[in-house]
Amino acid sequence: MAKQTSSKHPSKPTRSHKPARHTPKPAPTPSSTDQPVFAQPQPTPDPTSFKTPHPSDNGLYNKVNNKLLQAIPTARDGAAEPVLTLAEVYGDQGAAKTKAIQQAGQIVFHSVGDTGSVKGPSTQNEVSDKMVADFTESNAADVPSFFFHLGDVVYSFGEAKYYYDQFYEPYREYPGPIIAIPGNHDGLVYSGDTASSLDAFLRNFCAATPVNSPDAGALLRTAVTAPGVYFTFDAPFVRILGVYSNVLEDPGVISSEGGTRAGVTDVQLNFLKAALGRCKTEKYAGAVIVAVHHPPYTGGTNHMPSPNLSADIDACAQGAGFWPHAVFSGHSHNYQRYTRTENAMSIPYLVAGNGGHSPLSKLQTDANGNPVRTPYPIDDTLTLNSYDDTNYGYLRVVVNAQTMRIEYHPESDGTTTKTPDDRVTVNLATRTLVS
Repeated sequence: MAKQTSSKHPSKPTRSHKPARHTPKPAPTPSSTDQPVFAQPQPTPDPTSFKTPHPSDNGLYNKVNNKLLQAIPTARDGAAEPVLTLAEVYGDQGAAKTKAIQQAGQIVFHSVGDTGSVKGPSTQNEVSDKMVADFTESNAADVPSFFFHLGDVVYSFGEAKYYYDQFYEPYREYPGPIIAIPGNHDGLVYSGDTASSLDAFLRNFCAATPVNSPDAGALLRTAVTAPGVYFTFDAPFVRILGVYSNVLEDPGVISSEGGTRAGVTDVQLNFLKAALGRCKTEKYAGAVIVAVHHPPYTGGTNHMPSPNLSADIDACAQGAGFWPHAVFSGHSHNYQRYTRTENAMSIPYLVAGNGGHSPLSKLQTDANGNPVRTPYPIDDTLTLNSYDDTNYGYLRVVVNAQTMRIEYHPESDGTTTKTPDDRVTVNLATRTLVS
C-alpha cells in the first residue's frame, strides 16, 4: 500500500558513519583502458569532508542568464536513435552478463537524480551506502546490474573540480556501471565561465572509450561511453529512453517547442519518435521507460511541472503508436509517484530527486495548509499516489518478461532493510497496474 513516510523510523535499524579516509592524490592526465572499471578493489571508510571545499555559489548565480537555453550536443554517431547497450557498458564481460540476466529471468537496477551535494558528503553517503548494500543479495538474480542517474550529478555548474567529491568518491564502492542523463545543473553556465556547457558531463559520461578521467583523481571508475545526452539504453527486459531537458530551473525543454525556443533543435523529438517507433515495429515486449531530468508532473514547492515537455513526449508516443510504461524524472528534491491514465493505460510517473542534494523540498499543502493525503486526485486522468519529502532515497526497479516493479527505498530505513516504503507494479502486456 502506498504511504507517506516519516523522517525517521525508530523501530528500524540505524547506521553510523564510517571514519574519515585518506583521499588519494589526483591523477594528472586521463589514461586509456581496454575495459571498464567500476568499484575500488578494497572497501574504504566514508569521507567526512570534501577534498575540494565548495564555497557559496550565490555570486555566480547572479551571472546566470535565467532565460538562455543551451544547444543540445549532437550524438556521437549521428544516428536518429543513438543506442548504448548493457553489453557494451560491461566490455568483454558484456555477453556473459547479458546471458546471466536472461537466464535468471529478470533484471534489477537503481535510479535516482539530484545526488550532488554542496554541503558535505554525508547525505550522499547515506544513499550510496544503502544502494551498495543491495549488492549483498543471496540470490544473484536480485543483484542490481546498473544505476541510471536522472541528472544533476554535480552542483552548481557541473564543474570538473567537484566531480571527485560529488560523484566519484560517493560511488567508489558501487560495483556496477552508472549511466546518466544530464540535469540542468550539469549544463548550467554563467557569464565568464571558462568551461562550455556540459563540458565535464560529456567527458565523464559520453566518452569514446572507457578512459580514466582526470576528474576521478586516483579512483579507478572509468568514464561511461554513452553516445550523447540523448540515447536508448538497451538492456535485457528493459529499454530506457533518456533525453536532456536543458538548463532552466523551470520548465524543462527538450525541443524547439514549435520554433519558440531559440537555439534548440528538434533532434530529441526525432530521437523519441525513432526509438518508440522501433519498439512498435519490433513489437518490443519489454519495459520501456522515458527518463528526463525535469518532471512532467510535480507538486514540490521548489519546482513547477513542465507541461510542454510532457506534451512533446505525448506527441512522440502518439505518433509512434507506442507509449512508455513509465516516466522517470528528478529535479524536485523529494520522492513522488503519480498514476496517469491514457487510453485505458495506467502509466506511473516517478519523481526521484532525493539522491543526496540538500536541502530536501516539501510538497505543497492542501487548501487548508495541511499535508496532502494520498491518493490525491489532481484531475480525471492524474493521481498523486505516494510521496516522501523528508528522506533521501532511491528507486530499485525489477523487470521480468511479464511485469515491472518500481520500489522506493529511503535511506532512513537502514542498509539492512529490504522492504520498500512504496512500490508499484506494471503489467507490461496489458499496461495496467498490478495490485
